[in-house]
Amino acid sequence: MDSEALKKYSALHPKPAGLTLQYGTAGFRTKAEQLDHVMFRMGLLAVLRSKAVASTIGIMVTASHNPEEDNGVKLVDPLGEMLHPSWEEYATQLANAEEQELQKIITEICQKAAVNQHKDASVFIGRDTRPSSEKLSQSVIDGISVLGGRYHDYGLVTTPQLHYMVCCQNTQGRYGKATLEGYYEKLSKAFTELIKQSPGSGENQRHLKIDCANGIGALKLSEMEPYFPKEVLIHLYNDGTKEKLNHLCGADFVKVHQKPPRGLDMKPNERCCSFDGDADRIVYYYKDTTGHFHLIDGDKIATLISIFLKELLAKVGQTLKMAVVQTAYANGSSTRYLEETLKVPVHCVKTGVKHLHHKAQEFDVGVYFEANGHGTVLFSKAAETKIRQLAKEEKDDEKREAAKVLENMIDLINQTVGDAVSDMLVIEAILALKGLTVQQWDTVYTDLPNRLLKVQVADRRVIDTTDAERRAVTPPGLQEKIDALVKKYKLSRAFVRPSGTEDVVRIYAEADTQENADALAHEVSLAVYHLAGGKGAPPQP
Repeated sequence: MDSEALKKYSALHPKPAGLTLQYGTAGFRTKAEQLDHVMFRMGLLAVLRSKAVASTIGIMVTASHNPEEDNGVKLVDPLGEMLHPSWEEYATQLANAEEQELQKIITEICQKAAVNQHKDASVFIGRDTRPSSEKLSQSVIDGISVLGGRYHDYGLVTTPQLHYMVCCQNTQGRYGKATLEGYYEKLSKAFTELIKQSPGSGENQRHLKIDCANGIGALKLSEMEPYFPKEVLIHLYNDGTKEKLNHLCGADFVKVHQKPPRGLDMKPNERCCSFDGDADRIVYYYKDTTGHFHLIDGDKIATLISIFLKELLAKVGQTLKMAVVQTAYANGSSTRYLEETLKVPVHCVKTGVKHLHHKAQEFDVGVYFEANGHGTVLFSKAAETKIRQLAKEEKDDEKREAAKVLENMIDLINQTVGDAVSDMLVIEAILALKGLTVQQWDTVYTDLPNRLLKVQVADRRVIDTTDAERRAVTPPGLQEKIDALVKKYKLSRAFVRPSGTEDVVRIYAEADTQENADALAHEVSLAVYHLAGGKGAPPQP
């Protein structure tokens, strides 16, 4: 390692005094002007990680659904998964190191993680459409270059596209070609094959309105449109030509505010969906004839996909184990429907995509979605091999056809990470094949009314949870109080958990009516305020 070059370049990307950041589920995220040194140093870290695992590593410059002024960065591991937890610690150390300690910390990471300095390093870089992203990705390149790493800059891509490229590269092309064309071709081919099988295929035009959050999704969908079958007509809104990224639009806005985005004109019963800023989340929605807004969130997406896959698995007659993975935020009605009506096992894990992904890997077919619309389906190696073999060799016509549909599903789903483009095509294919309208999908079950609140506290660490964040262990007396409050309402539950990023405690409550869900959430927020060191005035109903 050339310590003079490191010193020289590091001085060009100085760390603001007194700034400390934490690498979380979403990597680093903050105001764009505070990130230059972090980008340079994540370039360094990606080279070390690449040498440690002798594979290509990805770096994505994005702050997803955050406001346009923010930015962020996350690293992608060899199979397109999120950075290994032990390296999140190294990322935090490196980002917060003082200038003069950089060399020492790099050396320590190399020792702890057994990094072979003589190995080659290779890094793939992608970025979103924020005004700050291009300059910040240049800082990443500086970091990679100082440590002698090779890089390929994909420029503007969705986050899931970068995850996909990294996986393709490290599987020597078994997962696909590590190019945008490769991505478009693989997905559109599988989608076209599926749509062919649908009743009335060819003559029925399928319209879908898409709110692209004024982000990268619009650019990539425009590039992909020529690959789509003729009967699929997508209409893009909030395409980034006029308004600000994520401003009053996008999946996060629609989910949180339970209303349509600005800039999308909805007619009754039209199918609409929203991507988030970096296109790794999707939610659907529509207005009924009375003008009432209906949100179809990640829970209902997971349910639709589960219904479809369960039918196909039953047809191929294999004993493949399928399960759905949720977090405590999943609506109680979805859990009940999956377990009691569909008879599919449901597992609850801590909030955060990495926990869902990890759990889903335990099954032959693992479906996971967060309520916010981030999710995908994972197929085990064994399941995939079996399905592809049946699609080729099975003598029984019905079984073989079902296996072929499953095989196309495997190719259409981006198994590395939640992907709004891929998930959208999966949903559109299922609705077409089952002949379902958006309203029929919505009525599979009715969501229990719920309310999300947050309470500011002096220190979020006073709250510790267990049972996948569904029960509070500390402070003493809080869980007993919540249990007593929950008993007052029908079909109710509530839980509290500390935010991962700020000194607030998040509260979730659901009950038989909106009025009761609101009342329960408020009562729980008061209990948190009094027992967990609330700041400022007590919560008002």
